[in-house]
Amino acid sequence: MHDTMPEATTAPAVLIVPPTLGQPIPREVAMAEAPWLRARHADGATLASICTGAFVLGETGLLDGRTITTHWTFDHAMHERFPKIRLDLDRMVIEDGDLITGGGAMSWVDVGLKIVDRILGPDTMIQTARTLLVDPPHREQRYYSGFAPNLSHGDAAVLKVQHWLESSGAKEVELSRLVAESGLEGRTFLRRFKKATGLTTTDYIQRLRMRTARELLQFGTKNVDQIAWEVGYNDPGAFRKVFLRIVGLSPAEYRRRFHV
Repeated sequence: MHDTMPEATTAPAVLIVPPTLGQPIPREVAMAEAPWLRARHADGATLASICTGAFVLGETGLLDGRTITTHWTFDHAMHERFPKIRLDLDRMVIEDGDLITGGGAMSWVDVGLKIVDRILGPDTMIQTARTLLVDPPHREQRYYSGFAPNLSHGDAAVLKVQHWLESSGAKEVELSRLVAESGLEGRTFLRRFKKATGLTTTDYIQRLRMRTARELLQFGTKNVDQIAWEVGYNDPGAFRKVFLRIVGLSPAEYRRRFHV
């Protein structure tokens, strides 16, 4: 009796979708790759993406209902194209079982170390990081990201308020003034603002203020209390709490890292 053996094949343990240079890959191009990626995933492969590579993984449908990250500048584009995906743009890398996603293009280092950790263990990962002279993957993207509000939602009344907040430095933030600028009824304005921007008016204003504060900390010489006052906070303690929550670092830590 002559036995025959099937040809041996090795299924990949991890597949990494690289980023594009510039804008995300067009939907029709990404969709052509989706069936093959779904099949590899069904075979047990972990799927990973770097930066805009997440747009390719998105077309597989495997990201629906999952929390992922990509480069923070593609927040609105990702939400519009894949509304069922949950984005956490504060994190540089999100490892979620069979999915690993990285933020900016340079997050390939962090993703690579996560994969080394998964396959070869933490000792090898730490040694690899030391050899490459990089930190282990625990950085946060929000240390580097700015606030890029959505201005392409098409709601003229909300856009008017956004432009007014930009021009005024978001220092006058009474709800009655925002409502007056919009020309809408109060509840209608709040509902439409959240729908258009994805943020409450309070969160939106805080993020505008923190964007200005970051610039002052990075390029200026004023102390933290002076910066708090300049961006609209009478209470420096409240300013520090908001800054830490949004940026992930205290104002003093941010200045130590990024001051020019």
